[in-house]
Amino acid sequence: MLLTALILGVVPGNALKLALMLIVWAVGFRWLSRREVLTVLAINALFFVMNSGALRQGVFRFEHPDVLGMPVYEFFMWGFYTLNAMRFVAGPPVMQRRGLALGLAAVFAIPFSTIADPTWLLVSTGVVLVIALVFFHERSDLVSTGYFIGMGVLIEYVGVWTGQWSYPSNPMGGVPLWFITMWGGVGLFTRRLFA
Repeated sequence: MLLTALILGVVPGNALKLALMLIVWAVGFRWLSRREVLTVLAINALFFVMNSGALRQGVFRFEHPDVLGMPVYEFFMWGFYTLNAMRFVAGPPVMQRRGLALGLAAVFAIPFSTIADPTWLLVSTGVVLVIALVFFHERSDLVSTGYFIGMGVLIEYVGVWTGQWSYPSNPMGGVPLWFITMWGGVGLFTRRLFA
């Protein structure tokens, strides 16, 4: 994770960033099961859709996009974050109440493509995350939620402070508070749907 953040922040050029990230990930993960490959592909596709909607809403912008408003490495990042959490903190697989988790995850994702105001984005995603945590609050759920928030702190501040992306209205520190609910929600739903 630290090497990925370092590459993101200091390596010039998006293609070189991606190449080095893929090498670091290959060395770090060594092998991927079929299930992990499918999960990574599904997460990357989901975040392509979510990022596209958020970019259209003006929620954030990449400073050096390559394709469809995004740098080439962004098409792979969320799969890495998910796999990283699955390998290190997600805990044993959870099969019960997957339908509820899927429904809450869908409701959680909608604001990122429909709401541009950072306060309303924080409130709407925060409410859904709190409701989800009422239903899903095993130790592994909380650890995964917290782990993703920690990854979010690292990646968001490195990305913003090194000029990779920016948020409108110049939030304090460069990153809006809704990053906490976004990363936390992704952590919880990763645990419940993909672990």
